Formats: sequence, structure tokens, C-alpha cells
Amino acid sequence: MNRKKRFLVGALILAGAVAYLMYTGVRQTAVYYLTIEEFLTKKEALANEGLRVAGRVQLGSVTKKMTSSGEELNFRIGDFKGDGAPAESVPVHFVGVTPDMFKAEGGSDVIIEGKYREGTLYAQNVLTSCPSKYEAAAAK
Repeated sequence: MNRKKRFLVGALILAGAVAYLMYTGVRQTAVYYLTIEEFLTKKEALANEGLRVAGRVQLGSVTKKMTSSGEELNFRIGDFKGDGAPAESVPVHFVGVTPDMFKAEGGSDVIIEGKYREGTLYAQNVLTSCPSKYEAAAAK
């Protein structure tokens, strides 16, 4: 009987340790996924939280600079409407490899992975998404 109790106690400790590791692993990698409209309404509550924000790079807001740690990219993201009317936007700071489909003039649909602090989204990753529909180039 004593041997069975030791086995049961050991199994419970092992199961508890595995459950704890799963919980902390999921908690550290879990991030909010928001559109820019959703983010703008609750950006202060999400300060220093890991998040993903989907939006469109504003035209003319992109600046690039090469640094020793990679390409430094600063731009603003706003809503997907793109109707030309000024809309609220958020500055983004990213250092790393710029995605191939990122347009230097702006207008790319992007997903920013990072943290929001001090009024800026500090991106760890910048992902570009394909347009929702294909538009052929204008004939010359």
C-alpha cells in the first residue's frame, strides 16, 4: 500500500508540473488580435500587452533608415477604408527585415505584432497581407 501511495503522489506532482508549464506557456504566447478600429477604442488599456493589430499603412508616412541592427522602419497605420479622408492613426516603429510586399509609399495592408507603449506600436514582426481582390495594372 505504501508503494501505491508514493506512486500516486509522484503522478500528481508530475501532472501538476505539466499543467503549470502548459498554463504559463500559453499565457506568454497569447496575444490579442484586433483591427485598427478596435485597437483605437481601447489602446490605453492594452498598453504593454502583446497584441496583433491589422490596418493599412497610410500613404506618405513611411520612413526607412539602415542601422547596425537592421532596417529601421517608421510609419503610421490607419483604417482599411482608404477613402482619402484623414482618419486617426497610430505610429509604428520596427527594426528588422522589411517584408517583400511592403510598399515604400504606403497603402499596404499589414498586421503588426508587438506592444503599444508611449503612444507608439513597437513591432516585433510586420506581416503584409494580400489584397482582398486582384486589381489588374492600368493599361498604358
